[in-house]
Amino acid sequence: MTQRTQEFYDTVIIGGGHNGLVCAGYLARAGLSVKVLERRHIVGGAAVTEEFHPGFSNSICSYVVSMLSPKVIADLELHRYGLELIERADGMISITPEGESLVAGAGKERDAQEIGRFSQKDIAAFEKFESDMEEMAAMFRQIAETRPPNMGGGMLELWNAMKLGNHLRKHTAQQHEKLIDIMGGSLGDYLDSRFESDILKGLYAGDGTTGNFVHPYSAGSAMNLLHHEFGNINGKSGKWWHAKGGMGGITQAMLKSAEAHGAKVETNAAVKEMIIDGDPADGSGTVKGVILEDGREIYATRIAANCTAHILFTKLMNVETLPESFGTRIKNFRYRSGTLRMNVALSELPQFTALKNVENATEELTRSIIICPSVKYLEQAYTDARMTGYAQRPFVSMNIPSLIDDSLAPAGKHVASLFCQHFNPELPDGKDWDDLKDEAAQAVIDTVTETAPNFRDAIIGMQVLTPKDLQREFSLTGGDIFHGCMHPDQIFSMRPAARFSDYRTPVKNLYLCGSGTHPGGGVSGIPGRLAAEEIMKDARVKKRKTQAA
Repeated sequence: MTQRTQEFYDTVIIGGGHNGLVCAGYLARAGLSVKVLERRHIVGGAAVTEEFHPGFSNSICSYVVSMLSPKVIADLELHRYGLELIERADGMISITPEGESLVAGAGKERDAQEIGRFSQKDIAAFEKFESDMEEMAAMFRQIAETRPPNMGGGMLELWNAMKLGNHLRKHTAQQHEKLIDIMGGSLGDYLDSRFESDILKGLYAGDGTTGNFVHPYSAGSAMNLLHHEFGNINGKSGKWWHAKGGMGGITQAMLKSAEAHGAKVETNAAVKEMIIDGDPADGSGTVKGVILEDGREIYATRIAANCTAHILFTKLMNVETLPESFGTRIKNFRYRSGTLRMNVALSELPQFTALKNVENATEELTRSIIICPSVKYLEQAYTDARMTGYAQRPFVSMNIPSLIDDSLAPAGKHVASLFCQHFNPELPDGKDWDDLKDEAAQAVIDTVTETAPNFRDAIIGMQVLTPKDLQREFSLTGGDIFHGCMHPDQIFSMRPAARFSDYRTPVKNLYLCGSGTHPGGGVSGIPGRLAAEEIMKDARVKKRKTQAA
């Protein structure tokens, strides 16, 4: 029998999603030996491009980019390694079943023209809203890019808190009030207090509920608006871009960057369990390596997990061996974004009734197309999902990337990404998503066809990802696209737990580097970068910029 050679690395990273690749890229550039282990056949996690119907490819899960950190792009030289970002039309367009449309966020003059058709008062209100969002996004961006202070961490953490406090001190009391208002308030109340037209409120209620399975009048639900606004690619705050070739274009550039500096990446390499010496409950536990499902053992000085905290601590080890308070926190951490994703191959573009008399209607379709005519509509979608499992008339955010990227579909054909809410990951009455999948997909198709009568007949093929599919295929616990709810009690110094927001865990040399850590979900790369910085501190190596061989 052939004896396998034992593998040893400075760092092993579990999961080749975008944050795992970012972490690997930074560590490899610092001179550490790095091995990335990815369960699927392709790296990228939820930021991948795959063929879902013969001849049609798309970004399978995440689908547009704004939050990707400019620092990550620059440090890892992602443009050098193939990243190409295509500018999309500014703003979003709301399409209603009644045949109305509204474009917002497209520039002061266009916004005034569009919003004024529904409310003259909302013209000035929206201008102030955009100004406030940009102002708060700048404040939040600094918080997002900084490792949060650990609760009860002694003088070092006090110093970290003081540094962050010094940044916030530079802002006025009014700016602090605005930030607290959106961080703690409800989405519905926030929009009701600013606008009077239902269609404008519905447009931003839909945007603010993305990946957030809560009632729109729940406290803390307004925060999601800000989370989606802090992106600043090419100095354009809150703007959304398309990655050439789909979101896989981002993670393939990250892969090439990491490999160029020595990182080793293996696909079809699922981790089964952790190798731990000592007892984590009394603080003596130290990670030594991992055991793969194929039986191999790979050893490392440090392990960084890009999976959810739930998978790491309840699937890859025994959560009962952890300190009681931490274990309880992990078991109670909430995962439910309430999301269903569809990728659709189309024989022709949707012909929206609301745009039949609009000049250059095709250009309007290069924006995000939102079906959420009011906050009340969103309330009903949430209530349906709580009571029956899914919204009968869901919120739908549609993007048609083939209009600006001809690499995704055959000539004359198109692909559409449909991001849909609300779809309860925990179905009532013992129902199973495998049984409801087709039924739920038809609810989405019905909703879109109500606004674009040719949509159903234009469908050539489609891929439907329920919350169960997202968990099964992409290891997103509960189908949660953010690796855990982005609620006030699960962010910043509480993500994932008090005293462990610094990417470390109760097990020595074991780290988290995914979206279940600060600043949370979205394709930003920030958790991977911040985790890498903490690993480099512990390894006593300095970040350095090196040129690939």
